[in-house]
Amino acid sequence: MSEGVRIDKWLWAVRVYKTRNLAAEACRSGKVRINDRQVKPSHEVRLNETVTINLTPVIKTVKVIGLLKNRVSAKLVEDYLEDLTPQEEYDKLKLMRELNYERRRRGEGRPTKKQRRMIDILKNSKF
Repeated sequence: MSEGVRIDKWLWAVRVYKTRNLAAEACRSGKVRINDRQVKPSHEVRLNETVTINLTPVIKTVKVIGLLKNRVSAKLVEDYLEDLTPQEEYDKLKLMRELNYERRRRGEGRPTKKQRRMIDILKNSKF
């Protein structure tokens, strides 16, 4: 018998995805790759394999250093995976958060419907 765990179950267990169904859907849509190959949710992940996950806008790369079948606490996740994601990906995420933030002066209150539409237009525009 081969030693491994289903990729959708492993991604859920190490808290990459909130539910196992989301992990399986990501596998089906081609967002999960193991050693540069697209995988199905039933693919068995093994030790020392490199998993690349497209979590738009970040492409996360992790190395499997432990197998598990049940979900673990966030503190224990680092015992089962090694994060190989380049710092540039995290910088890109930080920049997106900063650019997507609008600031209002104190006392202005909530934006009107017209102001909200303008905010949406500005946020969704491609420069």
